[in-house]
Amino acid sequence: MGMRDKDYIHNRLAAAETGKAEALYDLGLLYSIGHGVEQDNIEAHKWFNLAAMRGMISAQIDRAEVADAMSHGEISEAQRKAREWMVTH
Repeated sequence: MGMRDKDYIHNRLAAAETGKAEALYDLGLLYSIGHGVEQDNIEAHKWFNLAAMRGMISAQIDRAEVADAMSHGEISEAQRKAREWMVTH
């Protein structure tokens, strides 16, 4: 991973902290494909879920695609992580 990738991820995390839907969605994409971060469907689902709650239709679609590859337990964990994030932001 190059410096530009790290800068991009840092930028997206900072924007996500402010609740910016596009940044939440971008983090979902990064985790779903493992670009610059470890591929993680639970994290991808969490970020897509947060973006979807802010009205992003594309996030709803991508969340459903990621969910297809997840167990019920993994989806529950992703939903719990999304709720925890909302409580602290």
